[in-house]
Amino acid sequence: MKRFFIPLMLVFAFACKQEPKKELTVQEIVDNSIADSGGKQFNDHKVSFDFRDMSYASDNVGGQRVFTRISALDSTTITDIKRGEGFERYINDSLVMVHDTMAVKYANSINSVHYFVRLPFGLNDGAVNKELLGKETINNKEYYKVKVTFDQQGGGDDFEDTYLYWFDKESFKPDYLAYDFHVNGGGQRFRKAYNERYVGGIRFVDYENYKPKNEDTSILDIGKLYNEGELELLSKIELKNIVVE
Repeated sequence: MKRFFIPLMLVFAFACKQEPKKELTVQEIVDNSIADSGGKQFNDHKVSFDFRDMSYASDNVGGQRVFTRISALDSTTITDIKRGEGFERYINDSLVMVHDTMAVKYANSINSVHYFVRLPFGLNDGAVNKELLGKETINNKEYYKVKVTFDQQGGGDDFEDTYLYWFDKESFKPDYLAYDFHVNGGGQRFRKAYNERYVGGIRFVDYENYKPKNEDTSILDIGKLYNEGELELLSKIELKNIVVE
């Protein structure tokens, strides 16, 4: 009896090992990325940092996101506040009127900085549409490649932009991202994350910021262009003095 039992057990064990690995959905990939990055803590903590000679802060007040930007020149301090869909500007603590067109421009600028700092947390917002494009190798490492678009309702003024994210298959961290844009003549950008650090349990990164050497390229091919050296470095995006309270 033992003579047959052992081979059968070996066959069963081999069959178990050959069982195909379950493919993750795009939602599972993003959820894992947010969990690893500690992004949910953005809802519970105030985050402040400096970027390009300006100070920024994000907070959740009464269930509403409040984004702040402070700039100073000589004896003048300008404080811009994006509270939900509203915008306010203070000069030396005095509220000033801002034309609607400029208010939208300032609010979008503030939102853009905070959006990238908070990634991947914002990828579960209601206006976000996520699509798993498969896997792609960048710099000899395989990633999940995810395409993100936005609904017009709730997607902001840049809802027509397309974003791409490359998530590490093991850690789910978004090591690379890219996007196209249509304002100011339009274009494409590709960002490589570096200088990863955790502050108060939240992941922060800096970015190398690239653009294609040739303009007539598809955003879907930008990872391939990076591998082939067809992108040029424009700038570095660096956060300083990060505080999580």
